[in-house]
Amino acid sequence: MVSRARPFRRRALAGAAAVAACIPGPGVEAADLSAPAPAPTFVVAPPPTWIVTLSGNLQGLPQYPGAKDYTAVVYPGVDIRRADQPKRFSAPDDGFSLALYDSPYFRAGPTARVVPGRYYGDNRKALFGFRDAMWAVEPGAFVEFWPIPVLRARAELRHGVHGHHGLVGSVAVDYVQPIDRFVLSIGPRFNFGDSSFAQRYFGVQPYEAALNGFVTPFRPESYTTVGGLAALTYTFDAQWAVTGYASYNRIVGASADSPLVRGRFGTPDQFVFGTRIDYSFSMPALF
Repeated sequence: MVSRARPFRRRALAGAAAVAACIPGPGVEAADLSAPAPAPTFVVAPPPTWIVTLSGNLQGLPQYPGAKDYTAVVYPGVDIRRADQPKRFSAPDDGFSLALYDSPYFRAGPTARVVPGRYYGDNRKALFGFRDAMWAVEPGAFVEFWPIPVLRARAELRHGVHGHHGLVGSVAVDYVQPIDRFVLSIGPRFNFGDSSFAQRYFGVQPYEAALNGFVTPFRPESYTTVGGLAALTYTFDAQWAVTGYASYNRIVGASADSPLVRGRFGTPDQFVFGTRIDYSFSMPALF
């Protein structure tokens, strides 16, 4: 009996020791059962985004500067801003612009305009004997100032390439009033050009006067207009908007005495009527 009980007792003690070895003590539990350290996380900033607005413009305007007869033109437009920038007011007669500096009160950057030309085919009777004044591109710079949220002052200074090589500019002031989905704007306009621009579009060379037979030679030293513009924009949603507008500018000063303005086929009173449709979408910034 004694010899048989001893092996059994030894086996029981060995089993108990094995079970005790599997149960961790207090210190072991704190070390072995603690949660693993979280893996480091990295926050990736979203890529910068642009809001691009494409515009289609339909205008009724004089056939050429100073003309009495009108024609219709269609041309595109584009505006680009960062997604974190609010949509800013843009008048229909603003040049194509990119704001390199943009704050709530001040904006500045490059701009450009396209000036329609004057061609013999526009009015064969009035322009017989005149050389064509080619269409021109006018790159330059603009500045905008918002002294209060509803008042904008804008100035552009540009230099012609291709069609003319004169220095031209414009000054505009707009009262801008949002009304629900509408935005009403109205304000005065002032445009000017140097002698190179004025002589290109309003001057008459002696040989042109001789060939035409109804005009006399004329050499203006400057170009100036005064007038105003009114526009009404309706925004359908974040993508679509439509604008209707009308402007009036009167040619004054030296160019107002041109035979192309005072003659049988011209007038100093220049009207423009138009409609603009805007479509906006987002895209990754290219730089």
